[in-house]
Amino acid sequence: MKIQLSSPDLLDARTDCLVVGVRENAQQPQSTRKIDKATKGLIGSLMRSGDIDGRPGSALMVPSPAGIEAKRLLLVGVGDKPDVDDFANATRAAARQLCSSRSVSAVVALTEIAVSGADPRARARMLSQAIEEAGYRFNQLKSAKGKEAARRECTVKRVTLLGGSTKNDASMRKGVQEARAIAHGMSLAKDLGNLPGNICTPSYLANQAKKLGKSHKLKVNVLDEAKMKALGMGALLSVSRGSREPARLIIMEHQGGSRSDPPVVLVGKGLTFDAGGISLKPAGAMDEMKYDMCGGASVFGAMVAAAELNLKLNVIGIVPSSENLPDGAANKPGDIVTSMAGKTIEILNTDAEGRLILCDALTYAERYKPAAVIDIATLTGACVVALGHPATGLFTPDDDFADELIACGETARDRAWRMPIWDEYQKQLDSPFADMANIGGRTAGAVTAACFLARFTKNMTWAHLDIAGTAWHSGANKGATGRPVPMLVRFLINRAQA
Repeated sequence: MKIQLSSPDLLDARTDCLVVGVRENAQQPQSTRKIDKATKGLIGSLMRSGDIDGRPGSALMVPSPAGIEAKRLLLVGVGDKPDVDDFANATRAAARQLCSSRSVSAVVALTEIAVSGADPRARARMLSQAIEEAGYRFNQLKSAKGKEAARRECTVKRVTLLGGSTKNDASMRKGVQEARAIAHGMSLAKDLGNLPGNICTPSYLANQAKKLGKSHKLKVNVLDEAKMKALGMGALLSVSRGSREPARLIIMEHQGGSRSDPPVVLVGKGLTFDAGGISLKPAGAMDEMKYDMCGGASVFGAMVAAAELNLKLNVIGIVPSSENLPDGAANKPGDIVTSMAGKTIEILNTDAEGRLILCDALTYAERYKPAAVIDIATLTGACVVALGHPATGLFTPDDDFADELIACGETARDRAWRMPIWDEYQKQLDSPFADMANIGGRTAGAVTAACFLARFTKNMTWAHLDIAGTAWHSGANKGATGRPVPMLVRFLINRAQA
């Protein structure tokens, strides 16, 4: 999809769809007034009849409007005095309507809307990202491309955003560029997440990383089980013992800063399928456990975006990847393993395996002397109970780091909510036989999981993102969301600019 900036005459624009904003109980935007006059009061008439009322996210498609050259006119409600939430609702509604309209080209005037808390760059980014996201489809594994499949495809190929002053246009182009990179990263994360476990194995992820290394000029290194054993990664390797698929530790590097600059390290859980091991999960919805590698997928996506934006920042992505299946060699409740850090872990529940692969990857990350480390994982169902699906759980002992990440989530419309990680919770991980247990009991499960990881990150500025509630949708619209790629990329952009 090509998204560009221009300032065409909206009345003469020969396009499949012209998109304008409609305010609620307020004077209409300049473009809307111009179109209303050219169509002899059509927009005003539709508002008076209640067909469109200007509420944020409301939309009405008008075919073959007389008085303008566009084949369709899409009216999108933006509210009275729109804020960022109102504009986000409007952009998503516009994008959905565009992608279901069979339009190939579109001219969009929503960028002219004044939005509280969003400058022209932010508006261009939000609108472009919404259109790119709405066009995403996962159909790689469908054998037939019939009429029904074709009908569901998004046909939009060219989008022109209404520009303004020369200064604003330069800023808006940056917004479009950011949106394109974020959308590409999200699409990759979604593709990897949506692939089934028989295709997307640890070895498959490793091979994809090598391909990205060539296409995006990333330095890629993959450690096999022999190399991990030599490093003492007993926690990570214990998880893969129950699988025929060997584990992999994938390291991707974007060298955008000087060699002496400490990097940002992203560590993503890459469990390509999680049956729970000997602590077997219930059968219902177990197919969704292919999404247990979405943390790793988000690291892939963020690395791609960093490379496409050529960020002047050193970024390292680490993805520990394995399967967690029941087998005669699999971890058993009561087993004790030794991590790369030399700490012993009593495994009380083999379904709490994510923290076992992450703790060794976090210890490995310490060798880079990072400026900051963020781990991303579909770690606990307890986080879903606590926060539902809108917010990612954020855990860090560093107040400034927490504020920075929360602000990035707000800007990216990819929100996180800070959760406690107090020392009082650490006692729940006490074990009479090892340095710690891998679970802390029934209460505060998301917190004790974060507390477990905190024991391996004391020498680093670190945050943990629990994305169990935000990484995928269930039900009829089942699929990976690509979160938290937008938050991560915003964080990387801000660090690069700083």
